[in-house]
Amino acid sequence: MNLPNKITLARMALVIVLIGLLFFPFTALGITIPNINVGLPGQGINLVYLIAGIIFLIASLSDFVDGYLARKWNQVTNFGKFMDPIADKLLVDSAFIFLISIPAWASEQVISVPSLVVILCIGRDLIVDAMRLVAAQRGQVIAANIFGKIKTVAEMVAIVFVFLNDWPFSYLGLPQGWSVTHILCYVAAIASLLSGVIYIVQNVHVLKDK
Repeated sequence: MNLPNKITLARMALVIVLIGLLFFPFTALGITIPNINVGLPGQGINLVYLIAGIIFLIASLSDFVDGYLARKWNQVTNFGKFMDPIADKLLVDSAFIFLISIPAWASEQVISVPSLVVILCIGRDLIVDAMRLVAAQRGQVIAANIFGKIKTVAEMVAIVFVFLNDWPFSYLGLPQGWSVTHILCYVAAIASLLSGVIYIVQNVHVLKDK
């Protein structure tokens, strides 16, 4: 197995670490999580969210690294084409699902991902994955296209700022209910929707009977 594929698998391992951290029963065990005071008064960054954000950022950057190395060293494989988008979706979708709501232990967290954003992004991924499955049954491997990469980057950027509780944008003091991070979330949803439409149009032949 080449290095780019190993990096992809390492990203999947980071997803497991991230999920374990975020869904750990801190409240049930009576563990109090401290907050780091940044931004406006009463709007700090929860320590667990900060650690999760760092893990998520490292995993996100690894997505760029494995693709870059695979192309540079001419090590693009069918395994990489298949597993790389799966690793991306596991990372992004698991974070989206958690960030819909704010857990009790995140006392100063005020930013969450709007449910509509999560529905659009995960719904798009389910449709694309279904097409990949049909293609795989026919012996075809459909690689991710540039539009899919753009939507993944948009999602990753939005999620990082959700973990950071809208910092440093929180200093802007926007009206209640508005935040730069929420805008980034909706941009990610639009990018996801558009990339899904483009993906279906480009690969509609997969759904046609031979």
